[in-house]
Amino acid sequence: MRPAWNESTGTAVMGGAILVVEDEPAIQELIAVNLEHAGHQVLRAGSVPEAEALVREVLPDLVLLDWMLPGPPGLNFARQLRADQRTKDIPIIMLTARAQEQDTIAGLEGGADDYVTKPFSPRELLARIKAVMRRRAPQLTDDIVEIASLKLDPVAHRVSANGANIDLGPTEFRMLHFFMTHPERVYSRAQMLDEVWGDHVFVEERTVDVHIRRLRQALEPSRHDSLVETVRGTGYRFRRALA
Repeated sequence: MRPAWNESTGTAVMGGAILVVEDEPAIQELIAVNLEHAGHQVLRAGSVPEAEALVREVLPDLVLLDWMLPGPPGLNFARQLRADQRTKDIPIIMLTARAQEQDTIAGLEGGADDYVTKPFSPRELLARIKAVMRRRAPQLTDDIVEIASLKLDPVAHRVSANGANIDLGPTEFRMLHFFMTHPERVYSRAQMLDEVWGDHVFVEERTVDVHIRRLRQALEPSRHDSLVETVRGTGYRFRRALA
């Protein structure tokens, strides 16, 4: 999965960082406890300015955003996230007591991927989060992925080919997980750096080539290295079928 990056500590944030923007302490706590129990890291904000400050430090994997907040409303923040190149792809789920059809339409047109009305059950919210992540960021889910007899289990952190285990380093594992959840798409080295290393990591683009080579070497015994295709002058693509 793509690691979020904390500039103040200089460390990667793994496990799916979710920003909860909610000004009611009881609701914020309820959401946070359930998200943490489900294995997510939770970032909390009670207003749009607080959320903006957090996003400058850590790029979250998903935003749970209350509509009615002190100061600027949540819908403004959703539009702001969508207008920024750095944050435009972050999944957003609006949380609100406004249940009328025109409000739902406004939320979705404002950039939200889903719209959950209050009151809601924690189980429903977790199901909505999983559904949105599966659509927008499948590399952040715990779903097992299999392509051409190559199988990756993100929970067990295990990769196998035709039933035989393959040893991968942590970066190669993240890279393969991203590739397998985004097959047949071409990604530049810069895009791979953002998706695998995180958007605040400043390393040479050629670093991608080094890890691509290591990934291919690990996949070579099972002949799955042919799935990782170089697209001349552009970047890399992961094929669905062996060459």
